[in-house]
Amino acid sequence: MKLSGILSTAVVSLLLALPLVTQAQGVGDAQRGAQVFNQCKICHSLEAGKNLLGPSLHGLIGRKAGSVPGYSYSPAMKNVNVTWTDDTLSKYLADPKAFVPGDKMGFAGIKDPTKLGDLLAYLNQATR
Repeated sequence: MKLSGILSTAVVSLLLALPLVTQAQGVGDAQRGAQVFNQCKICHSLEAGKNLLGPSLHGLIGRKAGSVPGYSYSPAMKNVNVTWTDDTLSKYLADPKAFVPGDKMGFAGIKDPTKLGDLLAYLNQATR
């Protein structure tokens, strides 16, 4: 087999495997995530300093849980030693009460992994 044939085969194999790698990494679709976020925006703002029933999500990624100024957190959330990453948010948003027992967020969680991945993709863009 010529070098160009080997390279073509490798490129095609890589392109065919890319969707599986993306799925395994939990990369979601931010546009669909904006739709999932509709259920969150009832209580959460993306605007810096604008707390609603829940804290502002501005600057969420990389922030310590329970640290938004001016928001009245539950003792459980204030004392949890968590920094919000895709991994911690994924666990929390799938089952908030199990991840932070005693937290006051009245949300059952997102059980659909695709919707959860989409929401995380959206939050990674929208909360910066």
